[in-house]
Amino acid sequence: MAELLLARHGETEWSAEGRHTGHTDLPLTENGRRRARELAALLAGRSFALVLTSPLRRAVETCELAGLGDQAQLRDDLHEWDYGDYEGQTTPQIHERRPDWSLWRDGGPNGETAADVGARADRMISEARATPGDAIAFGHGHMLRVLGARWVGLTPEGGGLLALGTGALCTLGYEHELPVVVHWNLAPAGPSGQVGPGVRR
Repeated sequence: MAELLLARHGETEWSAEGRHTGHTDLPLTENGRRRARELAALLAGRSFALVLTSPLRRAVETCELAGLGDQAQLRDDLHEWDYGDYEGQTTPQIHERRPDWSLWRDGGPNGETAADVGARADRMISEARATPGDAIAFGHGHMLRVLGARWVGLTPEGGGLLALGTGALCTLGYEHELPVVVHWNLAPAGPSGQVGPGVRR
């Protein structure tokens, strides 16, 4: 059965600082561009019936540097979580005013809830499962964590259990027709482009 790969964009200035980055359209840092290029090694030998990317430049640039830009289709549903009033703030800054705040439980004021993001993730999963072949989606940390949770039947809030670094790759697939996480949070080994452990070629 076909697989859905998830690729989180490379590092940006805000992601390096731990700032919530929803709609703010930032470019990759030089380190982010390097990591995006190294994704090509993890994807070598794979072909995709469907290549999707968030329209934000950090995701589009990651897709292009990973070697799949010529196949990419933009999807607004892959946009990052809308953090509302907390855009650009770090969790410690938010906790100064709301010590008990949790994105997964509370969402962002004037932004999205976990259920809102989950609805978008479900549409992406439906499109991928209707594709006659493997698919890959380039997107953002919180959105892709929700997508991973929904793939295996968890609530959107279950994405809080799935850490995901910048420039990392995940594989969602099946075991005996049961949706499973095949690999999660894989990253290139380094500048050599060596393929990390457990990646299906």
